[in-house]
Amino acid sequence: MNLRFRKYGRAGAVVLTLLAAACQRQPLFQTIAPPAESRVAAATAVPDPPVTTGVSETLAVARKQNISGVAYNLNLTIPARKAEPIEVSESVSFHLRDNQHPVQLDFKAPTANLHSLIINGQPVAIDHRNEHLVLPAAALKLGHNVAEISLTAGEQSLNRNEEYLYTLLVPDRARTVVPVFDQPNLKATFTLALTVPLGWQAMANAPVRDSARDGATKQYTFATSDSISTYLFSFAAGKFSRLNRVLNGRAMSFLHRETDPAKLQSSLGPIFQLHADALSFMEQYTGLPYPFQKFDFVSIPDFQYGGMEHVGAIDYKAATLFLDEGATQDQVLARSNLVSHETAHMWFGDLVTMQWFNDVWMKEVFANFMADKITQVAVKNSNYDLKFVIDHYPAAYGIDRTAGANPIRQPLANLQDAGSLYGNIIYHKAPVMMRQLERLMGPEAFQQGLREYLRKYAHGNATWPDLINLLDARTPADLQAWNQVWVNQPGRPVFSHELKTRAGKITSLSLTQRAEDGSDRLWPQLFELLLVYPDGRTKELTVNMTERTAALPQAVGEPAPSFILFNSTGLGYGVFPVAPQLPARLAALKNPVARAAAYVNLYENMLNGEVIKPLALLNLYRQALTQEPEELNLKLLTGQASAIFWQFLSPAQRLAVGPALEQDLWTALQKNPSANAKKLLFKTYQSVALTKPAQVRLYQIWQAQKAPAGVKLTEDDYTALALALAVRDYPAPAQPILPEQLTRIKNADRRLRLQFLMPALAPDAATRDAFFASLKDEKNREKEAWVTAALGYLHHPLRQATSSNYLPASLDLLQEIQLTGDIFFPYSWLQATLGAYQSPAAAATVRTFLAAHPDYNPQLRAKLLQAADDLFRAEKLVP
Repeated sequence: MNLRFRKYGRAGAVVLTLLAAACQRQPLFQTIAPPAESRVAAATAVPDPPVTTGVSETLAVARKQNISGVAYNLNLTIPARKAEPIEVSESVSFHLRDNQHPVQLDFKAPTANLHSLIINGQPVAIDHRNEHLVLPAAALKLGHNVAEISLTAGEQSLNRNEEYLYTLLVPDRARTVVPVFDQPNLKATFTLALTVPLGWQAMANAPVRDSARDGATKQYTFATSDSISTYLFSFAAGKFSRLNRVLNGRAMSFLHRETDPAKLQSSLGPIFQLHADALSFMEQYTGLPYPFQKFDFVSIPDFQYGGMEHVGAIDYKAATLFLDEGATQDQVLARSNLVSHETAHMWFGDLVTMQWFNDVWMKEVFANFMADKITQVAVKNSNYDLKFVIDHYPAAYGIDRTAGANPIRQPLANLQDAGSLYGNIIYHKAPVMMRQLERLMGPEAFQQGLREYLRKYAHGNATWPDLINLLDARTPADLQAWNQVWVNQPGRPVFSHELKTRAGKITSLSLTQRAEDGSDRLWPQLFELLLVYPDGRTKELTVNMTERTAALPQAVGEPAPSFILFNSTGLGYGVFPVAPQLPARLAALKNPVARAAAYVNLYENMLNGEVIKPLALLNLYRQALTQEPEELNLKLLTGQASAIFWQFLSPAQRLAVGPALEQDLWTALQKNPSANAKKLLFKTYQSVALTKPAQVRLYQIWQAQKAPAGVKLTEDDYTALALALAVRDYPAPAQPILPEQLTRIKNADRRLRLQFLMPALAPDAATRDAFFASLKDEKNREKEAWVTAALGYLHHPLRQATSSNYLPASLDLLQEIQLTGDIFFPYSWLQATLGAYQSPAAAATVRTFLAAHPDYNPQLRAKLLQAADDLFRAEKLVP
């Protein structure tokens, strides 16, 4: 009992007191039931939730208490022409516990879209205000109710193209299409019928029950879906090719628009196999069979995300699925991770869903956590630990080091702000946290806790505290205290160490951590350090950091090392010390994970102005280009080298070091025996090319479509090369390269993308000005992936003399972009806009904007501070 008191503190004492009182049959609190009249009066006195924009937490709580048994029946007629409206017949049935109050259906579209409303068989006047269709209490009854609505579908989240459309309704976008109860804990069934042009294919959450041709149209009638949250409702329809296969006894259907025979031949087999392998792993790990009626997926050109876990109908970005023979190891691993991530969501997120979007990170962390495990098994020769470091640490640190850092779990008052919760903290810091938790508990206890969680809350909703309570019962560790700093607060620790030696032996070694933000927090964690000796020998020690300072008694008596590499297995989290001897001994580290940790440690210290300056680190990486044998590490260091070159060197330094960097990259490309590594080096060469000889070489490769020896370039690669040359005005403004590249592209979707990008790369500023001005119109931002790519070229360092003029207007658009765009678009907009700037003038523009908006949306303010962090650091680092 004392152990539990120590673990649970005051809350545990209260629980135990309650239990003791129950055992003695002595009530702690005596309550007297009020008269029946008072109970009725109290019930009727409860105020109605206000009708406000978005979906407030207040409204969501009230509806959850009163509404159950929700079912939607939807019939949509989709015309062949994109400009024509989509007419909908909708029926919403639900059960009410209390009919004394109006019921709000969420509908964020013009009132004119609503044509008629019938409730329980009686016509009712339409009351649509502040994004809600209000059903009057007088028309409702206790128990079963049915609202029949005739309307024109809202267009915001239908993603209509000339030859296809698809829904993307996370987090609160279902309400932009039809009236719904758009909150995750009011799960519902969907019965869908789609009338589409003849020749179109269709896919939805449930299997096709029937299809029938009627003149120039075809109607698909789908079976009733499983009970799902509204954000998981989905359909796609259009001119797709359909493929059906059966693997491991499971039928799978795949819709796609890919036309490249080489990509089809090399990708289709792995795509299906990856899904089959992921399903098998998840069933084995969770102990639960696949929980839904079917398992299909669709590939969409320029999809907003890598993928979206719609029940039974996963959506993917086409470019992530379809790879060719020239794909790098990183691309292959990324595809495996993506497929595994979305498949894992069928259990974590779809089967068990968060109660409210403040816990959206839960489904994402488990999807990433499982994806890492699946890829370790599914992809031969993959280094799980190395991939974990490279995938998660730079991305997590990129947010957690900033003044806009957010905790993993964040409060959320209104669902309309849920998109701002997404980001690299939930996708990348949370898996680090979860791996620490697994290590703390032990893999078996952790797995059993997750199995219990899935069984207990299957087809329902749960919170993070629900899961923590289940896990806490399986370990003597104090998970509540651990959870407080890892999950509920932002930031990271900074480590220092003290090493004492005598007569060539270690007499003491200790580590101390402090919070980067100056607070007194402590991050309990386990990680390793490596004692490195002159002859290449190493000794690895484990640190259990449960206090402010941790001594390592196991180090006492060991020979004094040349230096210490901290976080050598890449499992710890924070800013670790870097020994002055490390740069010279980097190539001597035999373990690729240790080298990856060293690259990360060096970069983080460089950003903090410690140990090494940007130019010195770039020169170190230039040496490593020919010495790093591991492809994933090469990706890491070339990415860091490119970032240093453009963001943390002055223009004069770039001109001085550029020729040597180009030569080093080209030499490394020629020497490296790996085709994948050669391609990484070529892409980096393309990124940094500043000199005339480098640009001539790239132009000749593009013109002849003859890649360097050992490098495989595809149509997409040649398009990227043409874009890189265009932003450099090569060969000359009078000889634009992009129109010719456009004629070489065979795929219609990829042609449209390049046509969109071309004005952003025009040699004359007037055309670029007009392009940026066009982005102020929401209709011109529909293809968000195209927009962020265009912004990257528009704000390229070589264009910033004119593009800096767009910064104030770009910041002014941010709030509108949050309301009209998808969840990742606000940060992507900011990152593509600010990410390449380093000038004090650009930093001043951001600070002026923040000062002029003291009451700015806190989540958007945080996103802006995150995106501007490198810009602010450049003020101190760039000479």
